[in-house]
Amino acid sequence: MKAATFDLPCTAVTPALPTANLPALGLDLVDATPAQTIVALLAPGRRRAFFMNAHCCNIRRRNRAYREAVAGADVLLPDGIGVELAGKMTGQRLTANLNGTDLVPALLEQAATQGKSVYLFGGKPGTARAAAAALQARIPALRIAGTRDGFDGAADADTVVDDINESGADIVLVALGVPMQELWLHRHAWRLNADLTLAVGALFDFLAGNVTRAPHWVRKARAEWIWRLAQEPRRLAKRYLAGNLSFLTHAAFKAWGPESFAAAQRRFLDVTLSLTALVLLAPVLAATAVAIKADSRGPVLFRQTRVGRNGRTFTMLKFRSMGVDAEARRAALLATSDREGVCFKSKADPRITRVGRFIRRFSIDELPQILNVLKGEMAIVGPRPALPSEVAAYPARALGRLAVKPGLTGVWQVSGRASIGFDKMVEMDLSYAASRTLLLDLSLIARTFGAVLGGRGAY
Repeated sequence: MKAATFDLPCTAVTPALPTANLPALGLDLVDATPAQTIVALLAPGRRRAFFMNAHCCNIRRRNRAYREAVAGADVLLPDGIGVELAGKMTGQRLTANLNGTDLVPALLEQAATQGKSVYLFGGKPGTARAAAAALQARIPALRIAGTRDGFDGAADADTVVDDINESGADIVLVALGVPMQELWLHRHAWRLNADLTLAVGALFDFLAGNVTRAPHWVRKARAEWIWRLAQEPRRLAKRYLAGNLSFLTHAAFKAWGPESFAAAQRRFLDVTLSLTALVLLAPVLAATAVAIKADSRGPVLFRQTRVGRNGRTFTMLKFRSMGVDAEARRAALLATSDREGVCFKSKADPRITRVGRFIRRFSIDELPQILNVLKGEMAIVGPRPALPSEVAAYPARALGRLAVKPGLTGVWQVSGRASIGFDKMVEMDLSYAASRTLLLDLSLIARTFGAVLGGRGAY
């Protein structure tokens, strides 16, 4: 079995792994590329990582001890098409399927370049040893600190912990099966000296050749579970047939229950109003584009990375209201901000063009964000979409405003915009996130027209 390879960034700075909350599962799962995940898992510090697939989620619902073990993990990794489908039920697309069979060998390849060692614990007698031999054949520089089976070798937890610690392992892979491996780590990981501990399920069987991996085209089609079922129908029928049906049914109920009905109403409102606005405002949009091109050189639209719901970034669209060198000049103008807090605003910003001052005064520059709303990256009503640099400077409490989609309008936008300080804006957004209703959204939309005409804080 050939390990997947990922291009890893050459950097000493390790950002926190982004996560996505999946309401259908009630879990915060890593939402990152394999390369980003590997860098973060191998960074200095102690962490415990579990893979979460449909089977794991089914056990979590009925096993309290396992539920507590999952809650105690530092990193939860999305594994399999079931989790992907659960995300799609609420319109969320995770960056990658981070299954252990692909991710762990790639992680160990990188670990070997850092001189790290690994200990393999679990599987039938001889399986961990065979898996270690396969890994070392594939990654010659990898140091195997030790191996231990998951039967007689796991009988005495104290002996296992002592053996792992004496081996000096930096990474410990535990393959006792779900939920035993997670429960074992929940009880004993704190006693281990290793920085990284992972529960890896059937990985040792795949590495040792006990179980044949599905062909690449089957894996690419996200149908590896069908391959496994065909290999072991009697053992896996309940897990993959009844289990998958139970998982999807429960996820659908969570995704499309009472709370999701309100979300569906808001999404319907967003799409309906956005499409209507595009039709009615078409002449304004066209005239603005012509005016921008006539006033200054550069593109009509300005694209900028902003932070959306749950910290996920997206490209926000605006009519360009500044010169083409605006971003390069921003740092030099930060000291002239008229606004308290981390968000920069200046009434006398020299970067703004003549047309730009007019379209900013009446919020015409924001109209292209209707396309962001149609794509689901923004909503009609929500907090102001923040810059990544602003979010990086947020105090912990301010991160709560990322719990909902950013909006074209909202409490801050109708209450004075830039004339309101950062701290007060945060409190407004947190209050909205905690108490939003469809009626509140409609009220804020109605108030937006008066706020635009009044122009308070618009510069």
